[in-house]
Amino acid sequence: MAKQAIGMIETKGLISLLEATDAALKSADVTLAGWEKIGSGIVTGFFAGDVAAVKAAVDAGAEAASAVGQVVGVQVIPRPHDDLSKLGPWIS
Repeated sequence: MAKQAIGMIETKGLISLLEATDAALKSADVTLAGWEKIGSGIVTGFFAGDVAAVKAAVDAGAEAASAVGQVVGVQVIPRPHDDLSKLGPWIS
């Protein structure tokens, strides 16, 4: 089985992240792997699934979040290296 991708959406404020997460989960077959408070009001949500689904979910989530707040960054990592799991439990 191919390794899953991990996608990240970073926003300014929790409300923007909630909007992004709702849109992302509704738009594609992904799971919410977790979220982190970064600091200074910045929060990041982590999504897992196959590469195409994660890309679609991150794009939909970022668009939704930008309608209510500020998107700081988005990223999709296809087939993350096993050692990345040392950064947090949301990367498998």
